[in-house]
Amino acid sequence: MIMHLLRDVRSISKGHYTWGDSFAIFLDLAKIRISLLATLTTATGYLLATGEITIYMLIPAAAVFLLACGSCALNQYQEREIDRLMERTKSRPIPSGRLNPEAALWISMSLIFSGSLLLFYGTSVPGLILGLLAILWYNLIYTPLKQKTGFAAVPGALVGAMPPVLGWVTGGGSMLDPRIWGVSLFFFIWQIPHFWLLLLDFSKDYEKAGLPSITQLFSMQQIKKIVFIWLLSTGVAGLSLPLFGLTHFNFVFLCLLGVTLWFVWNTIYFLRSSSQRVNFRIAFMNLNVYALVILFLLSMNRLLSP
Repeated sequence: MIMHLLRDVRSISKGHYTWGDSFAIFLDLAKIRISLLATLTTATGYLLATGEITIYMLIPAAAVFLLACGSCALNQYQEREIDRLMERTKSRPIPSGRLNPEAALWISMSLIFSGSLLLFYGTSVPGLILGLLAILWYNLIYTPLKQKTGFAAVPGALVGAMPPVLGWVTGGGSMLDPRIWGVSLFFFIWQIPHFWLLLLDFSKDYEKAGLPSITQLFSMQQIKKIVFIWLLSTGVAGLSLPLFGLTHFNFVFLCLLGVTLWFVWNTIYFLRSSSQRVNFRIAFMNLNVYALVILFLLSMNRLLSP
């Protein structure tokens, strides 16, 4: 599938590219880091439901990867005019002229269709519904909402909460089980400061593109306090995971406590620091590391459980 798309990228892009160039274009178009994170949380949800790592985990994980890549590509097609105005995004495939908008749209539709088929035939109808709901929410609600309000990240965070639930359901878990709601709640809260820290790091870009931003509503000190509260809430959500029955071993809880204290300490440093740009980037990196460690601890706990 990926090789076929790369071949299409070479044939319908503006210019003639090597396989390496085509691969780079595909990675940029698919926002590969976001897509891989959605894939990882899906696999974690599946593992939490089954308690084992099996080859069957690859089906929902691969399906979500295709859907996430397709959704991100569609997002770039939707925001191609805005991307041309921002320093951070003007080098993306469409605004840079490396890829025709029509080609990006065709690739995104192919990825979404392929991921949907894989979910339908390889998993279950509930899994397919969740996957399509995530795409509809991201591309038809969150993406247009970003042009209307600086608080679009709050409803948009629902997209990050869906992949672990999808993995859990395709692994045979019930959507009414409180354990997966604990994981989903964590990633819902986590995604809000994740987006706002990125926005603050490139606030001038957003203003240049005419996008509404919380920087237009609050002073920098007020924004730091707002983001601090969301970061602290992420730590509370992480520390509350044992209440949902997601930890069974004392050493896992101690590790969870330790990494949460580390995260909260760095969050307090974020609030007190007078630096801004570098400070936002460090807080952004710490937030991502915290989420990855949480996934690792939950996975280890489930694999070690009887």
